[in-house]
Amino acid sequence: MDDKKIIGLYFSRDESAISETDKKYGKLCRYIAYHILYNEQDSDECVNDTYLRAWNNMPPKKPDVLSAFLGRITRNIAINRALYDNAKKRGGEFSQISDEALEIVSGNDDYCENMAIKEAINSFLAKLPRKTRVIFMRRYWYMSSIKEIAEDYGIPEGTVKSILSRTRQEFKNHLLKEGIAL
Repeated sequence: MDDKKIIGLYFSRDESAISETDKKYGKLCRYIAYHILYNEQDSDECVNDTYLRAWNNMPPKKPDVLSAFLGRITRNIAINRALYDNAKKRGGEFSQISDEALEIVSGNDDYCENMAIKEAINSFLAKLPRKTRVIFMRRYWYMSSIKEIAEDYGIPEGTVKSILSRTRQEFKNHLLKEGIAL
């Protein structure tokens, strides 16, 4: 079923919207949640919470890209769960990723809500070579580990770290050039 029909099911309050969403985007949502939480049961709970939040937000919201809408909801729910779970025990993979991301956008909690920043992020990503863009997104959107990225691309972990470090610096410079205060 295409996205417009699925969104239409939400707007008509048809409960089959949830099952159709799960058929089409369940695997994506579970992937996102799992790579943040590394726990299948917690990931499944996050995905269920994603469907509930989608149900409660459509209407009035009508997403342009359903996969991005659901992915963002899943990611936010999983991050909140990870922060809650790790509040007393810092130092894991999630904390490292968070620290790397904060290095870029520290002090601006609602940066994704700001359209100027969204446009700056999109223009930055569009300029990157495909491999660099995918590695950057795998790390900071999907929360994949450096080891997993290195294995998937058949490159050393040090190379992945180097690509990410350079790309973070380029991203920071790009945001500054666009007049976005960090």
